[in-house]
Amino acid sequence: MDIPTLNDFKALNAVRSDACVSIYLETTPLTQDIDASRIALGNLGREAIQQLEAAGRDKRIIGAIAEQLDDLAEDEEFWRLQAHSLAVLVTPDRIRTYRLANRLSPMAQVADRFHLKPLLRAITFPHAAMVLHISENAVRLVEVFADLPAQEVRVPNLPKDAASAVGKSTLNDRSHSRRIHGSEGQKVRLAQYARAVDAALRPVLAGRDLPLLLAASEPLAGIYRGVNSYPHLAETGITNSTDRTTEAELATLARPVLDKLYADDLDALKALFEQRSSDGRTATDVSDAARAATYGAVEALIVDIDEVMPGSVDEESGAVTFADAEDATTYGVIDEIAGRALTSGARVLGVRREDVPGGGSLAAILRFAV
Repeated sequence: MDIPTLNDFKALNAVRSDACVSIYLETTPLTQDIDASRIALGNLGREAIQQLEAAGRDKRIIGAIAEQLDDLAEDEEFWRLQAHSLAVLVTPDRIRTYRLANRLSPMAQVADRFHLKPLLRAITFPHAAMVLHISENAVRLVEVFADLPAQEVRVPNLPKDAASAVGKSTLNDRSHSRRIHGSEGQKVRLAQYARAVDAALRPVLAGRDLPLLLAASEPLAGIYRGVNSYPHLAETGITNSTDRTTEAELATLARPVLDKLYADDLDALKALFEQRSSDGRTATDVSDAARAATYGAVEALIVDIDEVMPGSVDEESGAVTFADAEDATTYGVIDEIAGRALTSGARVLGVRREDVPGGGSLAAILRFAV
């Protein structure tokens, strides 16, 4: 998988070109079944080329885009490793691809900027996590993906177990050294162990923003939380795992925890939306939200991930001009609003329509009234 980061998204949102082609299609991790996806890319590519031709784009521009799409379709090594969806973003000068775990609806969009809203789902609720399984006898870091098998992550300098982390053959020795004896001494040794694990994880987790789920029992769970330095350690952990729990079983145990994290997160935003509504600091009208995003007034934005609303948004005033149909002279208005909100530091969530407060195309929480 090649899940875009927030910085990737912002960089893509800033791209402007005579022709930006955005293609999304379903793929499969099963290499023997990938030919259908390659055919789908060809069909969507031809659809995009037809849109460019209908808009009167220069033949050299069209040719450069078509050549890059053809090259990608013929790249055997590229198609050997796929996830469940593929995003292909092309300009005459460059092609970018993202292999995604979530399933996206097939589409081909052409404009002077990329259509990025389908990528929002991947960075909003990735349904992925890191799971740290730690006990006195073993420790491992497991990465859990949305629809792909979980896998253990190699962590240099990760202790094998608690005893070896503190230079002992066992934590149950009866020797006295200051306060290192009995149950109190064991807790001191476990704290040393937890700090060693945290130190080993720092370079591996640096720069990541996936939730870290702790699979541990007391007292080690509480001890590790006390020394943890990773900012995205989830408050809710996994309490019913053992040293013999497989990576696949850890992934299964992680699903309900992740679901609760995302549900609580969305519920908190909905509650904030209701609170701000009484202060006149929300917007559900597309035109109002576009103006607010242009002025940097959006604090958080929840958008319908599936809807495409063709049109354009004025660069300075944020005024929206709606179009009757999609073509190469328009772009997705909701997509543009989301991009402007992100650029000003807003949090943007791509959800299904039933999760948008008010049930419309979007719901914006504003920093100040506009």
